[in-house]
Amino acid sequence: MTFKEDGAIAIEALEAFAARALAGEGPVINQPRITELAHRLELDRLIAEGGLAGERLRQFLDTYLAASTRLYHPAYMAHQVAVPVATSAIAALVDGFTNNAMAIYEMGPAAATVERTVVDWMLRKVGWSPEPAEDATDRSQVSGGGVLTHGGSLANLTALLAARARIAPDAWENGSPEGLVIVATAGSHYSVARAAGIMGLGQKAVRHAPTDALGRMDPAQLPAFLASLRGEGVTPLAVVANACATALGLYDPLREIAHVCRAEGVWLHIDGAHGASALVSPRLRHLLDGVELADSLIWDAHKMLRTSILCAAVLVRDRRDLDHAFREEASYLFHDKDQPGFDFIHRTVECTKAALGLKVFCALASGGEGAIGAGIEQQTDLAHEAAALLRAEPGIEVAVEPQSNIVCFRLEGPDDLQIELRRRLIEAGDFYISTTEAMGRRWLRLALMNPASGLADVERLVGSLREHLAAALGGDCA
Repeated sequence: MTFKEDGAIAIEALEAFAARALAGEGPVINQPRITELAHRLELDRLIAEGGLAGERLRQFLDTYLAASTRLYHPAYMAHQVAVPVATSAIAALVDGFTNNAMAIYEMGPAAATVERTVVDWMLRKVGWSPEPAEDATDRSQVSGGGVLTHGGSLANLTALLAARARIAPDAWENGSPEGLVIVATAGSHYSVARAAGIMGLGQKAVRHAPTDALGRMDPAQLPAFLASLRGEGVTPLAVVANACATALGLYDPLREIAHVCRAEGVWLHIDGAHGASALVSPRLRHLLDGVELADSLIWDAHKMLRTSILCAAVLVRDRRDLDHAFREEASYLFHDKDQPGFDFIHRTVECTKAALGLKVFCALASGGEGAIGAGIEQQTDLAHEAAALLRAEPGIEVAVEPQSNIVCFRLEGPDDLQIELRRRLIEAGDFYISTTEAMGRRWLRLALMNPASGLADVERLVGSLREHLAAALGGDCA
């Protein structure tokens, strides 16, 4: 079999997989035991003997896709992972086949050019100046900069390394000085604390900023909090604001926080992994009012930009901050040479990097940025409609009015009941939702990522939850 013939088999299988899921066929989630699934897929035999081509490939894909979570299913409402634009998935195939490790320009000129263009587009959406061209006569002016990374966790780490480079320029050689802390809310993404651990600060260096009743950072209390930290003899490395927070999908008041950080001389980093995509919508970009005053921002394209995973941007207001984050020697890469393009390797943890920009570009170029913006508005509107529907249901409490496509609610009863109801939903396979903790309680959580989901699907979810509730209260609950 040839690449073309096997590729046709794969595309046929994927088209059928998506079509069945969009039609609501089959379970949205199916979790066989891992040992059983490995046996069905004949993984050990295929590794030892080969032969994964033609009809054997077709059989393998049928089994593989049967155990794959159906993000295309209207009942998929669990996590902030996109249903990718088909062209973005094709970009992943092109990248995988060409295999250009484009962190240095000579290893992938086309891929590097596309990434540079995508980063510049993002910078303009934030309100920052894109980088000057490589052949510009004057490159001394301050401009933004960025790089695409494999996920938001790596992006947050990279941004915080840039913040460290400003406050402790010799940290790359000598290690992080004692007494550096990161200021974030208790609802910040776990990757912030993980970054603190990786950087050698320790997770205890993440200090929780004061918040309002809904968990949003309170800029009125922030100056006193920063003063108290300095009174302890520690130095704030950065303040991390959420746009939006993972649990409830709420945005911190960015402009007010930025004014405090400017006055206090503290780096402001915005975790916009999910919510920065609102910048593409003229109607919703007000949610990020003041974002241009930040020092750095991360933005996941594999969420609301509908890019195939993984792809996250690290963006900085001053490109020099990102250029100073890493300092290393590798004579086979870093040396004087003719440079018709741009090397991203100086800005990223990764030496080998996929053509992430191609995935974003293809998602945007399929229908234009206007189509992406309209899709973000559609999912946000659906969240408001779903919240209104749930609020009108007896025995259901909605946590907050949504600011994004995230809706949190709970049925009357203890926290354990919410977890039990989710377990029953997933075992049945008819719906896939998540849960979260916020405001001291456990909530059922919808991340309305799928353009095929509608209010009727939320109504069906309520009916299914009531059936499972009756069964749980009837004594079936362990």
